[in-house]
Amino acid sequence: MGQTISEKIFSRACGREVKAGEYVFAPVDLAMANDITAPLAIKAFREIKGEGVFDPKKIVISLDHQSPADSVTAAENHKMLREFAKKEGVIFYDVCEGIAHQIMVENHVLPGMLVVGADSHTCTYGALGCFATGIGSTDMGCVFASGKLWFKVPETIRFEVEGRLSKHVYGKDIILKLIRIVSAKGATYKACEFGGKVIRKLNISERLTICNMAVEMGGKTGIIEPDRITFEYLKEMGREFDIDLKSDEDANYEKVFELDVTGMSPQVAKPHRVDNVVDVEEVEGVKVDQIFIGSCTNGRYEDLKIASEILEGEKIAKDVRLIVIPASKRVYIRALKDGIIEKLVDAGAIVEFPCCGPCMGGSFGLIASDEISLSTSNRNFVGRQGSPKGMIYLCSPATASASAIYGEITDPRKI
Repeated sequence: MGQTISEKIFSRACGREVKAGEYVFAPVDLAMANDITAPLAIKAFREIKGEGVFDPKKIVISLDHQSPADSVTAAENHKMLREFAKKEGVIFYDVCEGIAHQIMVENHVLPGMLVVGADSHTCTYGALGCFATGIGSTDMGCVFASGKLWFKVPETIRFEVEGRLSKHVYGKDIILKLIRIVSAKGATYKACEFGGKVIRKLNISERLTICNMAVEMGGKTGIIEPDRITFEYLKEMGREFDIDLKSDEDANYEKVFELDVTGMSPQVAKPHRVDNVVDVEEVEGVKVDQIFIGSCTNGRYEDLKIASEILEGEKIAKDVRLIVIPASKRVYIRALKDGIIEKLVDAGAIVEFPCCGPCMGGSFGLIASDEISLSTSNRNFVGRQGSPKGMIYLCSPATASASAIYGEITDPRKI
């Protein structure tokens, strides 16, 4: 019996062939923590070892959730993290550098790696063909100390996506549709492997979006076999790399789901569950108060470009707030140079510095009671973006931009 790509990555890390279901104590290639999760990880590390991380070149700390500091507590945490990074020599990204997940794929992650992050959306990196998964802060403390962690090698669910996408239907719509099919618990602790003709044609931005939300169906990771598009992206990021890494034809999958996207409508997740997904036609006309385009799910250059093309020459509706946040400084500068930021601002958008923004409700851009947010982020739980009496809908940048023009949820195919 052959191996899945996930089994191959764990086999390389362990130095022997392993199969799904085995428990392994594996060395990691990269570890990441952010300003929310790093303080507890460092506390655990100090209790375990005191000082001297396993390898400072393999540890990344980023300030992105409360960036810049929005409270004295956040400021004290930032100060402590700066001091820790300087003392231990770990890789450190200060405020305004961007969201940790975007920084990781731009600068650090390579296909075949085993990567852990103290954040559930670490699974994003699997779009580059690595096994990346979120872990708890105390587990991260163990990683800081030893460079290793216990894993159960997960079974793999294969998602075959075929057909042809309609205009203004994107990777975000694909993953929302799959979550709709599988449910929020349907892939618990599984490696979600995405393939098929449609996936192979997607750019890295859309692949990142899909893998980012694998955790919203319970997945341990999302992963896509690296190919020419992957290697071209890495070259563009200044990290030329090539590897032959794919699942064997006789690999064992726990399940295989097939999705034909031909004629599929844009998808929208209704409050308060990510798997409460419907076709956009079912929620057209719902009035919105705030629209957010950004986050580690949809804050990349391609997302901002889609938004600017729809909004060019238009004005956002009266009484609607449109917040746009690039995912990283690199994305921000490129969009600035290409005139995308100007188009968004001309339309009435508030364009902020690179950070997580209102995604987790811990910084600016919060919604009040009875307000409705239409967001390109990944979660619409109660209170996620402010008041627990507010409502959050999830969609693609295209749907968000079209809706900004009319002040209500709008099918972008009509624009």
